[in-house]
Amino acid sequence: MNILLTGATGYIGLLLLPQLLEACHTVHAVVRDRRRLPTEDFTGDAERLRVIEADLADLPPDFRFPDEIDAAYFLVHSLGAAGDFATHEARTARNFLRALEPTHCRQIIYLGGIIPDDGQLSMHLASRRDVQDILGSSRIPLTALRASIIVGAGSASFEIIRDLVEKLPLMITPRWTANRCQPIAIGNVTHYLLAVVGREETFRRTFDIGGPEVLTYRQLLQQYADARHLRRWIVPVPVLTLRLSSAWLYFVTSTTFRIARALVDSLAHDTICKDHSLRAIVPQELLTYRQAIDRAFARIAQN
Repeated sequence: MNILLTGATGYIGLLLLPQLLEACHTVHAVVRDRRRLPTEDFTGDAERLRVIEADLADLPPDFRFPDEIDAAYFLVHSLGAAGDFATHEARTARNFLRALEPTHCRQIIYLGGIIPDDGQLSMHLASRRDVQDILGSSRIPLTALRASIIVGAGSASFEIIRDLVEKLPLMITPRWTANRCQPIAIGNVTHYLLAVVGREETFRRTFDIGGPEVLTYRQLLQQYADARHLRRWIVPVPVLTLRLSSAWLYFVTSTTFRIARALVDSLAHDTICKDHSLRAIVPQELLTYRQAIDRAFARIAQN
């Protein structure tokens, strides 16, 4: 199949790209700067890798993707964008559709975030939902996957957990660390993304994806410490506001304040799968959080 991969130089995109090539797909990788794509890593598949240099937030009106596209991944996010990132993300999604709809594409695949049961959305999750709504308005069927915390070396959420636990023997944590999530290993995420391509039973449907456990954010920190054989004390306090929590992450971890604020706003709510119907369509062994940590450090050891 001819696959369009946006966000090809992002965390998910760079992991998905070699797997798509190994599955013998022809991949049209969309990047803002082709120099950021490590094409030398794919010399064995060079004949099936096509690079499209384009800024989806600022496409010319007459820009079109190749006609032969069969399926397209939308893996673009704009948390690091200056100004109103929600407006930026919405414009990017609309430009993407405008360039894709004239093609022969038969499926769009989108990775977003789980929507909390209480319906209270952070700006980040509201933007993710709005992007899904925009993509779902297309004539091209949408398959939407929604995840909570993705665990893997390079994932923003995982790297924040890693920074906190590695650096702080004593953590005075905000009350949102008592909230619950359903972490999923990055390998399980990419398996789902690969397996839904061309699967008509997933067309025009939304699936929550998560691992086998529901954990609090405090348990994420503690299990990470256990995996690393680190003695850590975690003391929750009720006085840290969301803004103070964001500043705490910014000063202690390697994230930017903009990303810290967006993530903290989302952490203020439980993000748990409401259904597990994709497990029946795409069976796989779902790793526990501890297993996902071990896999992450095995990858870190390799590179």
